[in-house]
Amino acid sequence: MRVVLVLALCALTMAPLSGQSPNDPAQREAREILAEMVSINTSLQRGDVTPLAEKLAARFRKVGVPAADVQLIGPEAKNKNLIVRIRGKRSAKPVLFLAHLDVVDALRADWSLEPFALTEQKDGWLYGRGTIDDKGPAATLVAGALALVRSKVAPDRDIILALTSGEENADEPGAAWLVRTRRELVDAEWVFNFDAGGPTIDRNKLAWIKLQGSEKVFWTVTLSAHNSGGHSSLPRPDNAIYSLVKAIRGLEALTFPVDLTEVARAQLTARSPFVAASEAALIRDALKEPLDSAAAFRLARFSPSYNALLRTTCIPTMLAGGHAENALPALATATVNCRLIPGENSAAILKALKLAVNDTAIVITEVHPARPSPPSPLLPERLALVNVAARAAWGHEVPITPVQENVATDGLYFRNAGVPVYGVTGISMPVGEERMHGRDERIPAKSFREGVVFATALMRETAGGKAKR
Repeated sequence: MRVVLVLALCALTMAPLSGQSPNDPAQREAREILAEMVSINTSLQRGDVTPLAEKLAARFRKVGVPAADVQLIGPEAKNKNLIVRIRGKRSAKPVLFLAHLDVVDALRADWSLEPFALTEQKDGWLYGRGTIDDKGPAATLVAGALALVRSKVAPDRDIILALTSGEENADEPGAAWLVRTRRELVDAEWVFNFDAGGPTIDRNKLAWIKLQGSEKVFWTVTLSAHNSGGHSSLPRPDNAIYSLVKAIRGLEALTFPVDLTEVARAQLTARSPFVAASEAALIRDALKEPLDSAAAFRLARFSPSYNALLRTTCIPTMLAGGHAENALPALATATVNCRLIPGENSAAILKALKLAVNDTAIVITEVHPARPSPPSPLLPERLALVNVAARAAWGHEVPITPVQENVATDGLYFRNAGVPVYGVTGISMPVGEERMHGRDERIPAKSFREGVVFATALMRETAGGKAKR
């Protein structure tokens, strides 16, 4: 069955949950949790994830989760994950809810306000490092899990909450460590990853929910030009920097072929009704079968996002060369980051890079091996769960659009282990709001409240079961 067909779901009826008022007890608690999260610097450079994980663990013990089901474990003392298991009747395999607690570092001098304090401005936004990535979504999950425990519902299955460390830039991310060393703690039928996807506000209206079904594969290499060097007063044509520049120009001219995956095709199909007529026409031409490569490239040239969706990309991101201003460079290096379309392999991309560089003296070295990330099947019953949560948060069904993410997430490690992953959060963000990892990161306060309702409903519906008597 084609992915596009699973989008035609029957309408699900469910009364909206209470609790979108800021004064609702659950909302006040969720806001308190987010403030606590943001206040603790959990960056790898200057912070520590473990104190935050410990504070959150204490909340779960306080509401009655057995100590044995609240575990703080990880690859190092400052890099511990929090794993909480809410026990069910085990009539079905567990489902895991995933988010990460670490953040990219932030300097006070770069921000207009304190990055490690949750601040609500008069504009209705909540500011603070991690509000988008990924403490805002993680806080909604914590609130949802606490609500599930307090509800006294006996779930049909175990629900696992995994709040991980080191997702941003650790040598071994906490999720990778868990899958590799403690698989029994996080083994699940599928994963809802709250570090991808989510509802989108377009022209001040909630337009659709992005559901990440696949992600491009992260792969990094270096291009290096070597030379014997010498004194700068005696220049020679065989300059390492000249050689590297020529190699980069060859890379600039490289165009990878269009590779339209099933998830990408479904993403474009779902997107088409929401764009201008001229853009929709480009999408229709790109979706024709058999594939018209020229039409697909016209769409790719329309915007960087379409270009990234339709093909593998490789781009230089860092340069280094020489060691003194009065010396000929003995070494010049460029770091090249590639994002591979799911299903493509790095060996074929390496071959294409060598042809583009066209210089056997340039050494191409793999820095981070590519880890395949197979697409997850977009099954109707799993999309239905997202629909139920949407109706709880917004009172009506919201169109779901599958997405093929351009960036890598912790979902990669679970997909590699054979566990399907679906990236979705309930915090709606406006089109064009791009402050993730940047200055004055923020989320709408209203969207956070809706996200709490969404996460609570999604976790409750996924757990199933009835109230204990």
